[in-house]
Amino acid sequence: MDAQQGGDGGGAGPLVLGPEFKADAHARYARLRADGPVHRAQFFPGIEGWLVVGYDAAREALTHPALLKDPGPAARTLEAAGFVGHKPKVGLGGQMLEADPPQHTRLRRLVSSAFSPRRTAGLAPRVAQIAHGLIDAMPPAGELDLVEAFTAPLPIRVIAELLGIPRAHEGDFRRWSSLALQVAHPEYASSVASLHGLLADVIRSKRQAPADDLLSALVAVRDEEDGQLSEEELAGTAALLVIAGHETTVNLLGNAVLALLRHPDQLRLLRGSPELMPGAVEEFLRYDTSVERTTHRYAAEDLELAGVRIPRGAVVSVALASAGRDAGVPGDADPAGLDVTRPSARHLSFGHGIHHCLGAPLARLEATTALNILLDRVPAMELAVPAESLSWVPAGMMRGVLALPVRYARG
Repeated sequence: MDAQQGGDGGGAGPLVLGPEFKADAHARYARLRADGPVHRAQFFPGIEGWLVVGYDAAREALTHPALLKDPGPAARTLEAAGFVGHKPKVGLGGQMLEADPPQHTRLRRLVSSAFSPRRTAGLAPRVAQIAHGLIDAMPPAGELDLVEAFTAPLPIRVIAELLGIPRAHEGDFRRWSSLALQVAHPEYASSVASLHGLLADVIRSKRQAPADDLLSALVAVRDEEDGQLSEEELAGTAALLVIAGHETTVNLLGNAVLALLRHPDQLRLLRGSPELMPGAVEEFLRYDTSVERTTHRYAAEDLELAGVRIPRGAVVSVALASAGRDAGVPGDADPAGLDVTRPSARHLSFGHGIHHCLGAPLARLEATTALNILLDRVPAMELAVPAESLSWVPAGMMRGVLALPVRYARG
């Protein structure tokens, strides 16, 4: 059969994933799912493809042997559209997220030990210390932007310390990495160039004065184990770790707090039973994930996905945010609702298959630790503006509010 088309599953052309769609994403995804699990979409001016919105179809797409990261079959389309997001240096290529085996296997192995559950658990005291410090820096009461004061600085400080990036660069990395995930943004090219340039400076300093950090370890692999890591792969991997290591968690924390402020009954439950937080984090990931959709996959051959014919060279992306709302379990009467006691919060927020997020243990640790501390230390908190007036990331693969104004009082 053919895929449904139209902005909400019923129009005459492919849906456009622009600011209007993203601001109302969950309602629009619900309408799309009602019409089918796979739809035509425009991902970038001049680039149309297929968007997967159903949970089962998403799992299939994420592990389909013919949906690869190699852009070769779609090269003409990408070039004609001026799309560079998959390229090294001018985009975010040259790293494991944009690689297929065996390159993917080799690159992932080089950094996997740094994100093991055991090593990640050892970061808990430092994550807690950072969270307490950020709350201590807030005035005792008043109004502020929680993104600026808490949900953004915490993850960037954690990943910067893990990688060995000087604190003076945290603000620059935060700004540039956010724009580097919005390929259609007018500042995309300059932000990617600035990000790569600053990382090159940091890498040079690690060569001159190695330290006990992940970037120094990667530089050593590049310099001492010839063939294990090219200079291009070193730069690409460093960029990926900076971006994926904090941008996803910034929005996970912001989306979680917003969800709780909009569901005060769930907020009361967590305040009274902080031991529920690990399961609640899974629910936040399912309910409103920070990675709205995946990077592109490319059809290496003609294939069929959930009954939809997809030709060789087609671009495919998976809407992880939609899949989470479609991941009901027997007896679950409201998969679209927020329930921090949900026994099985099935989601694909960290992906599925070989590209499952390497930093998932760290993201879970940061969210569980930071949210419990925030709810304990700030017992009075409410939105300072109507939820409907909040501005969302307008383009790209991420989902999150740009600012979260709250009225609060510390305990």
